Amino acid sequence: MRTFLFLFVVLFFLTPAKNAFFDEKCDKLRGTCKNNCEKNEELTSFCQKSLKCCRTIQTCENTTD
Repeated sequence: MRTFLFLFVVLFFLTPAKNAFFDEKCDKLRGTCKNNCEKNEELTSFCQKSLKCCRTIQTCENTTD
C-alpha cells in the first residue's frame, strides 16, 4: 500500500511538468506549436488545432560598429 501511495504522489506531481521533447514541432522542427507566442518569439505559421507556430528570435549580440 505504501508503494502505491508513493507512486501516486510521484506521478501526480510529475504530470504538470512540461517536457520540450514532447511538444508539437513545426517550421522544419525549428518552432513549437503554442496558444500564444512569448515576448522573444515570432509567429511563423499556424499549426493544427488553432495553435500558432512560434520560433525564437535570434538576438544580435556581439555586434560592434
